Amino acid sequence: MIRETLAYAFNLESPGTPEDTEAIGWRRRVDRSTRLPVIAFILSGAFWLIIGSVLALAASFHFQFPDALQTRWLTFGRVRPAHLNTMIYGWISMAGVGIAVWLWARLLKTPLRGVPLLMLSNLMWNVGVLIGTIGILAGYSRSVEWLEMPLVAYGLIIPALLLVSAAMYLTLRERKVEHLFISVWYLGAAVLWAPALLIALVLPIYEGVPHATANWWFAHNILGLWLTPIGLGAAYYLIPKVIGRPVYSYHLSYLGFWTLALFYNWAGVHHLVGGPAPQWVVTVSIVFSVMMIIPVVVVAVNHHLTVVGHFRKVIYSPTLRFIVFGAMSYTVVSLQGSLQALRFWQEVTHFTHYTIAHSHLGVYAFVTMIAFGATYYIMPRVTEWEWESPRLISLHFWTTGLGVGMYFVGLTIGGVIQGYQLLDPNIPFMDIVNDTKPWLVVRSVAGTLMTVGHFAFAYLLYRIVLHKGAPRSGPAYFRPVPDGLFSTSRAAEEKEPTPTS
Repeated sequence: MIRETLAYAFNLESPGTPEDTEAIGWRRRVDRSTRLPVIAFILSGAFWLIIGSVLALAASFHFQFPDALQTRWLTFGRVRPAHLNTMIYGWISMAGVGIAVWLWARLLKTPLRGVPLLMLSNLMWNVGVLIGTIGILAGYSRSVEWLEMPLVAYGLIIPALLLVSAAMYLTLRERKVEHLFISVWYLGAAVLWAPALLIALVLPIYEGVPHATANWWFAHNILGLWLTPIGLGAAYYLIPKVIGRPVYSYHLSYLGFWTLALFYNWAGVHHLVGGPAPQWVVTVSIVFSVMMIIPVVVVAVNHHLTVVGHFRKVIYSPTLRFIVFGAMSYTVVSLQGSLQALRFWQEVTHFTHYTIAHSHLGVYAFVTMIAFGATYYIMPRVTEWEWESPRLISLHFWTTGLGVGMYFVGLTIGGVIQGYQLLDPNIPFMDIVNDTKPWLVVRSVAGTLMTVGHFAFAYLLYRIVLHKGAPRSGPAYFRPVPDGLFSTSRAAEEKEPTPTS
């Protein structure tokens, strides 16, 4: 066991087995090389997912029980940013790194390099998020949206992110393939863009209006240029992999990547419509926000034409069901974002709960649901153990899917009503507050549903990492699979062609 652990940690390949000489051997060697960092990052992400969920419920229940939780550590102004930061930098970023490094090694057909760097990164990242979360709850928030944690937290998270970039570069340098699959483009871009975004905004060079402008440039891009590429990279690999056919159009996939890279960077300042930022800056941002329709439609068409004829497989495959849900949400949230950027609609929806619904549609319904689906695909391969309970996976899907659906619909409707009422000077402000209350109850119920799903997910992770439960001979599906629909054994599945074929 010690020899095996050291081998994984320092990229010393374990002694060859008969299987390693077969065609599937390289995949197993690659999966084993990623085991420690993938498990460490995904488990860390799950831990922060639970913490972030509890903080989210504490924030939401403040609307129904404003006199509860009166301790200053748990006021709404602290638990809400603490929830946001643990979810962004704890849950989805750390789970995203675990998914990215596994995909990276798989797609380059190369055992992961720099595992000690990744384990050091994991330690620094967790310490950074811990310090940051405690800092916010203790009252040391920086009051910069999406960057509320004290600077010392970013002093750990940014180097941790650079260590991830270094490990992925070392692996890329040793790659066994010449052609780079589209997911490699997305993942590589994400680990280059994210450190640059964080470094650019924590520099003490902004004040006043330029600071607000840079803040919204960052807040939008941390979703569009960090989380979105990881989500799309995973979807582009796993959809074809699960259904067993190549991506519909490689040309469309490149068009989607480059238009995202060119357009998204300009989009964030549309959040300052009506604010003190120069109007030409806001107008340029609105134009590029509308132009984002191009990469979104391209990706949606490509994914749809890849899946067409295979939709019934979402009935059986946990990975495919979560990822198709996330991919469809990407289309909806992106088109909604283009609409939301327009001035006439910003006048209605700005400063309302509509914006909260939109951000959850992006970070949760799109990226988080894809992260769940990717985790259900990756973990059995790195742990060499199958998921124990398809029923719990189903519970996880329905609670999170219904939860985020209720959340989005409720706060979208409530936010639009709130926005029109705020524009009417004849409506007393307290009437608007009272009319908003029912939609905030929907928010708390939806958040509770999602939290139930998160605990089921965390429990399943605990069971698979420790090899708990009866061993399975094949992948865990929601229901018995008709003959020929999927490969029913793990070994047979590993022999399927990659989506690059």
